[in-house]
Amino acid sequence: MVKKSQAAMEFLMTYGWAILVVLVAIGALAYFGVLSPDKFLPSKCTLPSGIACLDFTVTPILMEIRIQNGLGYDMSAISVSTADCGSINTPATLANGEAATYAITCPTPLVGTKYNGEINVTYTLTETGLTHTKGGSLTAKIE
Repeated sequence: MVKKSQAAMEFLMTYGWAILVVLVAIGALAYFGVLSPDKFLPSKCTLPSGIACLDFTVTPILMEIRIQNGLGYDMSAISVSTADCGSINTPATLANGEAATYAITCPTPLVGTKYNGEINVTYTLTETGLTHTKGGSLTAKIE
């Protein structure tokens, strides 16, 4: 009977130490940033339907976003803004199907880090004269 309990105890101790070593290794990797999910997130720009984000780039000084009008109506008084960078309204009009690049001066963190923020596009439909604000998001590696 003594030998059975000793064998069971040795079995549990061996696997217990192995599990402990694995947990310490995972903790060390997480502490040093190897398992950081920010490194694995893809760069993406999403805006609501009708307004397409064709391309984008984020540098430590400038954020450029290429937007295409797919609403079926001409847009005027267009303003593209972010919460932490301000806004830009040039060019101010986009015909249906037309695309334009908006450049916002934005002091961002260091090169190689990720920028994650909201984008707001405010525009007026030329046919109705009504103003709309649409929100989206931008996740990009700072180049």
